[in-house]
Amino acid sequence: MGKYDKFLIKILRGTSDANILFSELCNLMKVFGFDERIRGDHHIFTKNDIEEILNLQPIGSKSKPYQVKQIRKIILKYKLNLGGNDE
Repeated sequence: MGKYDKFLIKILRGTSDANILFSELCNLMKVFGFDERIRGDHHIFTKNDIEEILNLQPIGSKSKPYQVKQIRKIILKYKLNLGGNDE
């Protein structure tokens, strides 16, 4: 099991939304194939086959819990998986 598999399980479990590192969350979005634009501290993630646009901002080095929940909802809605992309 790779590091992204473990991290994905942590997100899907939903028990530690307030303890997710922002950098790890951004890396996971890139592994899923999202494109990232940065405007100040706003990291905007888009993907062609996903209609939602994710606008993420850190709190220090952590992610905002409600944004982790949004990402979990997107992962489940679109049935995103790592598909062998984890390193």
